[in-house]
Amino acid sequence: MTRWLAEYAWLPDHAEPTPDVLIEAEDGRITAVTPLVGGGAPAAGVEVLGDATRLPGLTLPGLANAHSHAFHRALRGRTHGGRGDFWSWRDVMYDVAARLDPDSYLALARATYAEMALAGITCVGEFHYLHHGPAGKPYADPNAMSAALVEAAAHAGIRLTLLDACYLTSSVDGEPLTGPQRRFGDGDALRWADRVAAFRPENDHARVGAAIHSVRAVPAEQLATVANLADRAGVPLHVHLSEQPAENDACRAVHGCTPTRLLADHGVLGRHTTAVHATHPTSADVALLGESRTGVCLCPTTERDLADGIGPARRMAEAGSPLSLGSDSHAVVDLFEEARAVELDERLRTRKRGHFRAAELVTAATVAGHAALGWGDAGRLSVGDRADLVTVRLDSARTAGVPPVGAFFAATAADVTHVVVDGRTVVADGRHQTVDVPAELHDAIAAVTS
Repeated sequence: MTRWLAEYAWLPDHAEPTPDVLIEAEDGRITAVTPLVGGGAPAAGVEVLGDATRLPGLTLPGLANAHSHAFHRALRGRTHGGRGDFWSWRDVMYDVAARLDPDSYLALARATYAEMALAGITCVGEFHYLHHGPAGKPYADPNAMSAALVEAAAHAGIRLTLLDACYLTSSVDGEPLTGPQRRFGDGDALRWADRVAAFRPENDHARVGAAIHSVRAVPAEQLATVANLADRAGVPLHVHLSEQPAENDACRAVHGCTPTRLLADHGVLGRHTTAVHATHPTSADVALLGESRTGVCLCPTTERDLADGIGPARRMAEAGSPLSLGSDSHAVVDLFEEARAVELDERLRTRKRGHFRAAELVTAATVAGHAALGWGDAGRLSVGDRADLVTVRLDSARTAGVPPVGAFFAATAADVTHVVVDGRTVVADGRHQTVDVPAELHDAIAAVTS
């Protein structure tokens, strides 16, 4: 039995945090959540033992990073020297992709995932398409790069959903993969499916899901193959969708419809599917996503870094699409920043304030993100769920004087002091327990950029 006494805790279905909450866990699961009487006095029948770890500040459920490309972390600060757009940034990204192998990827992903742990992220969805060796030649183990990511997450102490991405062509009209892109491809969707089916992580911290990279990368006639595999296996399916206007224009030119309509026509949309970005949907697209209950993963810090634009977050939520959050290219690893950006970007887009309540942003960062990654038993401080806790200081230069309900509009990743994943302490007093994160990031990034 492990016990924590939270100064404030954000409990399910509460509009704001509750003071003085005793949380108990055993075997990685929460067994009791007991709000105490005001002033810290225990409620009748509840004994607060001295072995309870006190958590000053605000304690949240574990945060879920629903969209990650771990190797993009090596690009931070290296793509800002001139003008350009997503497509020019992509060329720099391909240079890093060309240099990675299973060992260097393990080192980089381990450090990146440990940085996420420091930021309060307890589960990550890795949208993985860097499958093979140079020139597309498979490694002796065709899933060596996948195995590196699973091991990296284990070292960092967080859970992983490996979203294995089908990536077959370089354009909507079927141009073949060239250069570094050849590492991404399996030839066709059936061979992709065979490779994915052969990979079974041994550690229960990791699960395998599926992904369609985009309508640029999977021919229309092969979309259903990927969707059917995910449906039969009962695993999450993610897809990059309408990230740039050029993607929409190309899809209309080739197929006579938007990417969202194309996915709908081939059975890709649905409750187990998450559309990543959805920055430039039409009104009809928003309706299709909402009616099918397809989730939408917003990545505001990447979308602004790449000059992609601002998506209609409020309209998609009101249409019926659950919203989750991702750090994507890791220009920033901070789910507090991603969450408040959903509201603040909507203000920029509409020139009005007050689109999302604080509790809605907490939901996007916690339970909705875990659900999008296939972990339906995480993201809430409730009995039976996984014992994932994230504590945020309320006395830093950023949060001092801020009421607990305002933490998502004030705190940053630097304010996270304590992180528990499945009942095990991963971060204490703001320090990762097993990884020297700055040193390992420095060495891993230097190995693939110098």
